Amino acid sequence: QVQLVESGGGLVQAGGSLTLACAASGGTFSSYTMGWFRQAPGKEREFVSAISWSGRTTSYVDSGKGRFTISRDNAKNMVYLQMNSLKPEDTAVYYCAANAKAYRFGVDLREYDYWGQGTQVTVSS
Repeated sequence: QVQLVESGGGLVQAGGSLTLACAASGGTFSSYTMGWFRQAPGKEREFVSAISWSGRTTSYVDSGKGRFTISRDNAKNMVYLQMNSLKPEDTAVYYCAANAKAYRFGVDLREYDYWGQGTQVTVSS
């Protein structure tokens, strides 16, 4: 069983930055693709970013390209999402997720097996 715990959310003004962190325990973290998803009120959960087990492959939602950076530290079982130039439309609950099928990269939330409890990000205008 894999457990994921997010941290780093908060309230920030438009144009500001936040770094989300996700601590993983259990399983074989270094073989998992890790992803970040978000869900705004009244909207479906959507893909934000993913990083492959090695960190060599990353993917971003179009609105996050150039603003968001995903990274991981396999020695610490951690994954991060650095978010710059935040906009009010980035306001959502952000979830960390693990695709526990070893060495499989994907961005569809249906491919992810484990989820954290979420952390709120609120961007004020």
